[in-house]
Amino acid sequence: MGDPRAFLTVPRKEAGNRPVHDRIHDFGEVEQTLNSNDRRLQASRCMDCGVPFCNWACPLGNVPPEWNDALFKGDWKRAYMLLSHTNPFPEFTGRICPALCEKSCVLNLMEHEPTTNRENEAAITEQAFMENYIPVMHPVRNGKKVAVIGAGPSGLAAANDLNHAGYSVTVFDARESAGGLLRFGIPNFKLNKSIIDRRVALLEAEGITFRYNFEVDLDALAEGKSLPDEFKGADAYVIAAGTPVARNLTIPGRELKGVYFALEMLSQQNRILSGIEFGKDELVNAKDKDVLVIGGGDTGSDCIGTAHRQGCKSVTQIEILPKPVDGPDDPQNPWPAWPRTLKTTSSHEEGCMRRWNVNTLEFLGENGVLTGVKIQEISWKPNPDGDRPIMVAAGEPEVVKADMALLAMGFLKPQMPEFPSNVFVTGDAASGASLVVRAMAAGRLTAQKVSDFLK
Repeated sequence: MGDPRAFLTVPRKEAGNRPVHDRIHDFGEVEQTLNSNDRRLQASRCMDCGVPFCNWACPLGNVPPEWNDALFKGDWKRAYMLLSHTNPFPEFTGRICPALCEKSCVLNLMEHEPTTNRENEAAITEQAFMENYIPVMHPVRNGKKVAVIGAGPSGLAAANDLNHAGYSVTVFDARESAGGLLRFGIPNFKLNKSIIDRRVALLEAEGITFRYNFEVDLDALAEGKSLPDEFKGADAYVIAAGTPVARNLTIPGRELKGVYFALEMLSQQNRILSGIEFGKDELVNAKDKDVLVIGGGDTGSDCIGTAHRQGCKSVTQIEILPKPVDGPDDPQNPWPAWPRTLKTTSSHEEGCMRRWNVNTLEFLGENGVLTGVKIQEISWKPNPDGDRPIMVAAGEPEVVKADMALLAMGFLKPQMPEFPSNVFVTGDAASGASLVVRAMAAGRLTAQKVSDFLK
């Protein structure tokens, strides 16, 4: 610990975002970065606690005190080696992780000014790529093969660890590129896709083979039926196919043109930015439209930011649950529980009407096209059986003008068949939709299970 009093003298300083009037005209990353001196000062604020709650809270088991100390001392290479020992892809989590470590930081618990671990993580990794601190590994092969189904964060993490352990790994994905949710769900203004390409190129250089546009019949795998030749012969299989089915809203008018799942918009926009063209009738575009986003989570926020960049007229976001506490602490979920406090993202800052305790009743339209959405304010009362609270009407139905409605209500946990003993399910495919950092941690754990099985 280089400066044991820095947390008393150095205030928390975030890099901040590009100005709204500048960023809403492009899909470049919103978040800025600090200069190297300020970044080192921020690392010096880490208290090197006797019990590092940050390490406990991180699903990957990251050790911020160690790599923050190395960063403060200017040893960027050591900082990256310590970081990458637990985190295979810190350039991803350094951009999009909700930073569970920061919520558990003692400085957050005492002063609500935690160490800037997430930003430090991203800065360390970018410096490592810039200075070529990241070696290309050439593992000694052990003669065994593993097939990974799904090139999202969990599948990539499993493939990376198995490859380093000496297994010949082939990753199969149904889409045209690797990344899963990272590429096809998260907008470029949060994670530029060149960051994914850079890492995938490194994985390929280390010996991992990628097969795209490859559909895998999981039922055939479960039943031991005939499989494609390029998929046969693996000693073990890892299923990391994510949660492909979005939660639907089956109310009157769902079939109207203008009602879409959130990922229909987000995936298409990311594909357009990668150079893929779509016909006019295929476009899911918010230009000159009044947009209603149904769902108050991160996916809904991503829809808001994307709608602004496409040139929407207005955006309204509704959430069926009550408004979270607007403050740093959540009395209903005290430490060590995750504080369910109001989250205002960069997309919200760009302009959005937000409403809570609102139920969606019906999609309204003319000539098969959406023109409005009937909604109703509701409240929640305790369930005498102790189950989920009971929803009750709290206002008269009203109509919100909308030319586009985006369903951002989460994803359904996939139902998996019973597989043979050499098939392992991991990530969101096993747990249901969760955080990228948890998916990566699950992928690493599954890689260890595969290795133990094959040994």
